Amino acid sequence: MPLAQTNLGDTALPSPARLAMRAVHRAVSELRRGTPVLVRGPEGLLVIAAAETVGNDSLREFAGCALAAPVLLLAPIRAAAVLSRPVPLSAPEEGVAALRLPEALVQPARLRMLADPTIELLLPEQPERAPVPALGAAALLLAKIGRLLPALIAAPARDAATLTTVQAADVQAYPPSAATSLHPVAEARVPLEDVPEARIVAFRAADGGIEHLAILVGEPERFAAEGGAPLARAHSECFTGDLLGSLRCDCGPQLRGALKKMAEDGHGALLYLAQEGRGIGLVNKLRAYALQDDGLDTLDANRAIGYGADERNFLVAAEMLRQLGIPRVRLLTNNPDKLASLAACGIEVVGREVHSFDGNGVNDGYLATKAARFGHMLG
Repeated sequence: MPLAQTNLGDTALPSPARLAMRAVHRAVSELRRGTPVLVRGPEGLLVIAAAETVGNDSLREFAGCALAAPVLLLAPIRAAAVLSRPVPLSAPEEGVAALRLPEALVQPARLRMLADPTIELLLPEQPERAPVPALGAAALLLAKIGRLLPALIAAPARDAATLTTVQAADVQAYPPSAATSLHPVAEARVPLEDVPEARIVAFRAADGGIEHLAILVGEPERFAAEGGAPLARAHSECFTGDLLGSLRCDCGPQLRGALKKMAEDGHGALLYLAQEGRGIGLVNKLRAYALQDDGLDTLDANRAIGYGADERNFLVAAEMLRQLGIPRVRLLTNNPDKLASLAACGIEVVGREVHSFDGNGVNDGYLATKAARFGHMLG
């Protein structure tokens, strides 16, 4: 798929959807820097700041436009842990909880302590439950989009010209909008150790966020155009497993094994998705590892941080396949959710190719959790 044949003209001029995505991206960047952000909706205006990045100067800026004392927005499971009220493992992942904070807790170090389950809770005063602000769900989603801990201080606010403002509706629409705005921006032949004839195509969303990659083996586009179904794999990036050879997971063997199978088959498309740690990001994955070392499994560790068990968006993979001209595939996976998600997004999955690898003595528990709690087909 030479880039000259792709239509990039629709990205040249701003559209309302593209401007909305840019606003969300700017708001995320501000939160990651520790700067407060305003979230606007029909219910009014909410000022928020990320608990893990906010500093003293930012807290003063927050207070300057807040119309009430702040509350702390958390995922319900994390809020229950802060309040020392354990919840059952079957408790829902979705939703928002709010805690009323004594003044002694509204300082950077203690906010980070409340947000991060890897930090021991040593609180001079105990927070209490509070009503959730109307825009709380959009605010928490904004933190997740930024791969931050889903923990924010929030308060109703007045307008502040110095702060970035984002519409709550644009935050809610961001994940599918970013996925469907993907377009190829670079392509090159990159011979690989096991795949001498490989190409890599980089895809970028209209907000200018991080790129996703398609590693193409042979000519899967031509094969698909002739009615074939090339091998495909939706592989979420794993810095520790793919690059460092971590023994905690099976990502590295799955990546290299998929490329070898595609080379043997003659054609294939490996979609390398920027969705580290099942969509929670590398930093949060390291936090989850620390919690696993304390006894939690991979699913419960993600939930303890405040994320869902799997936060990935496979519409990204489907859109990349569509743009590559590959409408049908044989999917290399052991994950039934990938089969269902790609099919729901309009990709014809004509079959599943078994793609599992034996444990190494370190990741045996991880693999057992994938089979027992995620339903992966490892046999």
